Amino acid sequence: MFIKIKRGWEMPESAATPEGVYLGRRHFLAAAGVTIAAPLMVSTAAADDAADPSAGLYPAKRNDKYKLDRDVTPEAMSTHYNNYYEFDTSKDVAALAQALPLRPWTVTIDGMVQKAQTVDIDTLLKQMPLEERLYRHRCVEAWSMAVPWSGFPLKALIDLAQPLSSAKYVRFETFGAADWAPGMAAPFYPWPYVEGLTMAEATNELAFMVTGMYGKPVPKQDGAPLRLVTPWKYGFKSAKGIVKISFTDQQPMNFWQALQSNEYGFWANVNPEVAHPRWSQAQERVLGGSMVPTQLFNGYGEYVAGLYSGMQDLGDTLYR
Repeated sequence: MFIKIKRGWEMPESAATPEGVYLGRRHFLAAAGVTIAAPLMVSTAAADDAADPSAGLYPAKRNDKYKLDRDVTPEAMSTHYNNYYEFDTSKDVAALAQALPLRPWTVTIDGMVQKAQTVDIDTLLKQMPLEERLYRHRCVEAWSMAVPWSGFPLKALIDLAQPLSSAKYVRFETFGAADWAPGMAAPFYPWPYVEGLTMAEATNELAFMVTGMYGKPVPKQDGAPLRLVTPWKYGFKSAKGIVKISFTDQQPMNFWQALQSNEYGFWANVNPEVAHPRWSQAQERVLGGSMVPTQLFNGYGEYVAGLYSGMQDLGDTLYR
């Protein structure tokens, strides 16, 4: 049973609480026997990334339907505090990520669709209705930020893909192992990074494919040239550097679930009442700000609570 909550931006400033929640996620290794997925390679053909060919598309017009209860996080902070294990396990990955080649870049759409296709990223951008949205972002590590993302609704891409009615899930896959991504040399991670959504989640109006940030093309360390954002879920669901989108009738096994299933599951919906096995989720540290209470579905319950109606039997699993 879901508790009715206020609209996402109605949290008063008085709700802020003193710092005291354990924030760090310890780096851990997977147990022996994790299957290593076959890598999907991105071409490293010579390309001039200095002048991003999509730069002229930004800034995109803001969609004022999506509001915030806090200030936008300073750009220098949100673009230099990143999880991107393909490059390093620290938060300071911006310099390493600059090695990522952005062109040529193609996205394969396959699986249970009318017709499989591979589309160039710039061709895809010209077909999509770009806009800017202000979203809260909540990491499973109990820190958060507020970002002006640019991109297009995931539903627009699904309409382009024309999935079969039998498709139940959307699977997202990021680039495969390469010499410019040093973190992918670690053999204990199940590369490439994989994430998944149900079709109902993927077609929800909040699900967003990000191509820009702060009125410019999204930086490499933040997921360029294409990433997923699902603001009611923990941030690890937001796959970066996407090269393949597949439609399937089988629930995808995501990267962190494959690595540590007792801590990370398929759903990963934000819930302050369900703790991570190693820390509380009741509060979060806003980057550049203070501790605030975590909101159910990260404050987006009015948009997404109905997606999980009748699924109470999943219990805590729905938030892992």
